[in-house]
Amino acid sequence: MSRVQIIDRSQDERFMREALAMATQGAELGEVPVGAVLVYEGEIVGRGFNCPISSRDPSAHAEMVAIRGAAEALDNYRLPGSTLYVTLEPCSMCAGLIVHARIQRVVYGASEPKAGVVESRGEFFAQEFLNHRVLVEGGLLAAECGATLSAFFKARRGA
Repeated sequence: MSRVQIIDRSQDERFMREALAMATQGAELGEVPVGAVLVYEGEIVGRGFNCPISSRDPSAHAEMVAIRGAAEALDNYRLPGSTLYVTLEPCSMCAGLIVHARIQRVVYGASEPKAGVVESRGEFFAQEFLNHRVLVEGGLLAAECGATLSAFFKARRGA
């Protein structure tokens, strides 16, 4: 596994759409619709959607599921040179995992003003004490990612 890969932004929208498809799968199961895919060398190696309710696992956020799948697929707990695409700004638990996994880059869609720690509630990845630096790009397909969440919660309130 390479240590650092050249960043290719040409496929970002395609991979975020894959993350949105994962979010839709979660919503169909009654889970909050957040989806994630982890990409290494241009291929999706991990996929996930939020599933803490159905799995009875409070750590089963989309990022966690995708990273676990990628680590299994690549037979390594470290994932340097990889990019994580997630439809919602990561929380503190997921941000910590991203650092520990040595993910090179995170691309997220919608901001999370209540619990997002990438930019909304502090800049976690900029903390001096961290031993790994993560590149971050927010706002990719933000309107679509946000609309998925809004529609889910509107339907839930109406039920």
